[in-house]
Amino acid sequence: MVRLSWKIYIGLLLIVLTLFLGVLHYLTFHNLKDLLFYLALDIVFVPVQVLLVTLIIEKLLTERERQAFLKKLNMVIGAFMSEFGAAFLRQVDSFCGPAPELAQHLAVTPSWGKKNYQAAIQFAAQYQSNLDPSVEQLHELREFLLAKRPFILALLQNPSLLEHDTFTDLLWAVCHLTEELECRSDIRNLPDSDLQHLNGDIRRANSILIREWLSYLRHLQTEYPYMFSLAVRINPFNPNASPIVN
Repeated sequence: MVRLSWKIYIGLLLIVLTLFLGVLHYLTFHNLKDLLFYLALDIVFVPVQVLLVTLIIEKLLTERERQAFLKKLNMVIGAFMSEFGAAFLRQVDSFCGPAPELAQHLAVTPSWGKKNYQAAIQFAAQYQSNLDPSVEQLHELREFLLAKRPFILALLQNPSLLEHDTFTDLLWAVCHLTEELECRSDIRNLPDSDLQHLNGDIRRANSILIREWLSYLRHLQTEYPYMFSLAVRINPFNPNASPIVN
């Protein structure tokens, strides 16, 4: 036996209610002509009503839901940046030595606008960092990534992140780098070819993270100025960064 959904029951109930009210109207006023006239008039405007409901009102509701979803998603990204992102950026930045060009393009200030962020993101996407990590630095990065692996895997289980392609790519890049380093039991005796391969994995994760970091700062600047203030003061690309307000 086929069970009808509650929507079908509601639809049938509304149709029966309409017929009942129509019959009640006729029995009360005995004016079938006006009843049919207004019924036809309502049918004439049905396409416009459908247009308003499906294309305008529904779009507004969808946009509102999307904004609420992005707000919750940015909370997850904020947790990632606090727990992992900033520390990873500092570690990788230490591999490169002085990089004044990178620091200049990523020197976010409260006066930045949309064009500044777009230019910085575009620069970060094209920038090729000159990585030269020592064995000790690679070992520290390996230990750091392994310690943060449960946190990263927990984020990957969040279904909301599937809607954010770039951030999902970042998590996969970090997971891949972690696995690459974990598989090498002896980092001290790696050939140059393998070191270059690891540098490519580090560079990939770092590039995506910088772009996500910039997008996150832009969100903070608009929605949470007090959090943005701290994020700017502890900018991982500023060698003189300090949380102290002067």
